[in-house]
Amino acid sequence: MKKISMRFVVCAIVASLFILMVCPIANAAAGLTAGIAEIDITPPVGYRLSGYFIERQSTGVHDPLKAKALVLREGDVTAAFVVCDVIGLPRSVSDPARTLVAARTGIPAANIVITGTHTHTGPLYYGTLRNYFHEQAVAKNGKDACEAVDYPAQLIEKIGQVVSKAAKSTSPVILEAAAADQDPSLSFNRRFHMKDGSVRFNPGQKNPDIVRVAGPIDPQVGIVLLKAPEDRKLKACLTVFALHLDTTGGTLYSADYPFYLEKTLRASLGSDLMSFFGTGTCGDVNHIDVTVEERRKAEEIGELLAKTVIGQVPKARPVEPAPLAVKSRTVQALKHQYSEEQKAQAAKDVALVGTGKLPFLEEVESCKIVDLARYPGTMVPLEVQAFRLGRDLAVVTLPGEVFVEFGLAIKKASPFKTTLVVELANDVPAYIPTRKAFGEGSYETVNSRIQPGGGELMVDAAIEILKELAR
Repeated sequence: MKKISMRFVVCAIVASLFILMVCPIANAAAGLTAGIAEIDITPPVGYRLSGYFIERQSTGVHDPLKAKALVLREGDVTAAFVVCDVIGLPRSVSDPARTLVAARTGIPAANIVITGTHTHTGPLYYGTLRNYFHEQAVAKNGKDACEAVDYPAQLIEKIGQVVSKAAKSTSPVILEAAAADQDPSLSFNRRFHMKDGSVRFNPGQKNPDIVRVAGPIDPQVGIVLLKAPEDRKLKACLTVFALHLDTTGGTLYSADYPFYLEKTLRASLGSDLMSFFGTGTCGDVNHIDVTVEERRKAEEIGELLAKTVIGQVPKARPVEPAPLAVKSRTVQALKHQYSEEQKAQAAKDVALVGTGKLPFLEEVESCKIVDLARYPGTMVPLEVQAFRLGRDLAVVTLPGEVFVEFGLAIKKASPFKTTLVVELANDVPAYIPTRKAFGEGSYETVNSRIQPGGGELMVDAAIEILKELAR
């Protein structure tokens, strides 16, 4: 009787271990929970629009701008991922927003990331040009009619609200991941070697002086699916792709192509699906094919991306569980230095931006010199975060408009099978070019707040913390 009993016990143990090995997700589902929520962050019509070196006001709403929050919780670790349909979020907004979220939810500020999608049809609510236009309006009219609301304060409060709502609605989830290369005709490196020996950004379509492209693209679409464990219903999808959000134009508020991505996903995968879009490292990547005269529109881009995502849903693999974890590191990059005389001249030249009286790159540099005042001292802090979502899945977030080479380098060196890299997180120190690009020059390097080497420091930090999370 004892032998039979012992055999029974041994068999039961072996069976249990087998179940744990072959069904890790079922084991993890009891621990990992997620909450999702969204909120409208569209300013009143008439607010200034961002994206270009001219003043322009919104004239209506094509589609509402939103802030979307994903809160993940496992054990005593909670993290929040927020995506906002804005050009970016300076630290003057992200810092108080993270503090507010932490106070309301208990999520540590270091475990919160707030990203901007970089839509060029969202509000101009910070920066040198906003400040100049605002001050001129007040000086002339006693008030700024374009700013009927305090948008930065409103955005901070709404981020607090949406994360709080997501944190209160968590339920068990399982994660699946996939990655696939997008049609290469969708994104293009926008920097080119020219016949005169220079490197230019966006030199024009069908330009006969183009010799060759100056950099790569990242064709990979990274996908994370959040599903209910009981019925495998798809609740949310995170898509990461490296392509500039400047495909809409006009003066109507719009989230750009991620709006059409979500619209198409919902039509195929469920009307209540929430689509999170993370802008990949695309500081030097856009949608312009210089070999032809046509350009793809936002709707077509969003639909093509959605087609790729939909095709990967049945192929997505279960994410092998590992405890949710977040690590961050801040590196200090040297900022560009200018003399007091240069600063004074730049302050005067800002008034000429958009008038045609200054060469474009001088407009850009004038705005940059004035904007550098928001970073005291000689350094620009660059916060790098990494989120371990599973044993084989991690998300890295970086500040600024990061050159694509850096995202590729992080993914190549990452110990995780799937690593998603998202830019414009927690701050917007403009462009983060490579050392090579700084040597070549052109718009992105002139517009960068940091000196050569800062981007490479971010990559090193990201790889370090990824390796720490993989141990």
